[in-house]
Amino acid sequence: MLRRLAFGLGLMSATMLSHPAFAELAHTLQIVVSKNNQSMTVYDGAKVVSTTRVSTGKAGHSTPSGIFSILEKRRYHESNIYSNAPMPFMQRLTWSGIALHEGHVPNYPASHGCIRLPSGYAKTLFGMTERGFHVIVSDAPVAPAPIVHANLFLPLKPLPSEPLMSDIELRPTVKRQTSEAYEVAMADHTTDPTLTGSIEPQDTTPLKMLIKRRELRETVSDVQAMLNDLGFDAGAPDGLIGTKTQAAIAGFKRWKSLPAGSALTEDFLSALYRSSGKQEPPAAQLLVRRNFAPLFEAPIGLKNPEIPLGTHFFTASNVDRGSERADWHVLTLPNLLTTKERQRMNISLHASASSASDALDRLDIPDDLRERIATLLADGSSLTITDEGLGPETGKGTDFITLTRSEAKVAEARPAVEKPKKVRQKPRRVYRNGIGLY
Repeated sequence: MLRRLAFGLGLMSATMLSHPAFAELAHTLQIVVSKNNQSMTVYDGAKVVSTTRVSTGKAGHSTPSGIFSILEKRRYHESNIYSNAPMPFMQRLTWSGIALHEGHVPNYPASHGCIRLPSGYAKTLFGMTERGFHVIVSDAPVAPAPIVHANLFLPLKPLPSEPLMSDIELRPTVKRQTSEAYEVAMADHTTDPTLTGSIEPQDTTPLKMLIKRRELRETVSDVQAMLNDLGFDAGAPDGLIGTKTQAAIAGFKRWKSLPAGSALTEDFLSALYRSSGKQEPPAAQLLVRRNFAPLFEAPIGLKNPEIPLGTHFFTASNVDRGSERADWHVLTLPNLLTTKERQRMNISLHASASSASDALDRLDIPDDLRERIATLLADGSSLTITDEGLGPETGKGTDFITLTRSEAKVAEARPAVEKPKKVRQKPRRVYRNGIGLY
């Protein structure tokens, strides 16, 4: 409570910039922006730390909605898109040009897509955040809520760090052939951590996790690995159907007397999985990043794949390995899918998205994968569950960026419109301080 009060007081003062004092908060705090309310709220768990007015993108330059994190911070930055417009205390959310920064904040959307903050607030917030800090942008206001569920990851208790063998007198199980002393080889636990059983993570940087539906890339990677195991040279499992992969698929089809033609038919996939001693292809994929770089990924099961998962964002705090406990909070964001998207993902056209709890119920996460994540879980770790894939903003040097929309972009049902009448343009407003042009 004391640290939360201190942080709130710091945000109210533009001169209080003691970043080290609040560094521990940056992992677990998150920013939530409401475009409808033109407001920003900083949360510590489910508790409000601070609020402020903001100005988001105007018509034609809308601020994207979704789940972001701070990728880069610069105390002073100039826009490379809009005539070198000043962007003090810039905190970048996408490499395509969306950021938090100081600027003019009227009571309406006025930016070119960025989120403008009042000057004093922008300066203080800049001093209290760090790269990786979560930022959620939504149309209607949303707020994190506590959640407890068996499928949410929990940390594992550290095993004793002492050597596996004690210093008691050793008793050989074979009869000694000599009375002379002899040596017994023992592993040095200081150089071989696997012998201590310790599972303490070497890096306490938060994990960023994403669960999504599997796409062609993951299926092709599986196919390549299974073909290689069966003796067909499909090349490295990179998810790309190149010349080697095509030749290996053709060879397998000849072996199984399957018709040639389209590469990844249902008959081919079923035969390949059976020949490899595996079940049908899993429906979902778990991807893990840390320090803005991929760490690992693995397939997981998904029950009732014809039902939308929805878009849910979970964050972990108070991670305690001693008691194997952690507190989780969740935000659910509206994210409508178009008819074409539902058809592409084999989702029922009329099924409603799952709640956060129901989405977790539908996941089948292997025990070895769960244990691996449990050994790495740290304060500020996050999990996004969504139907769609990585999206265009997720790339090198980012966390998982999930773009959402509360209104589906459906062009096929748009009625014909008359030619618009010419409307007199309002004179462009110019700000003397030159701030907030982005």
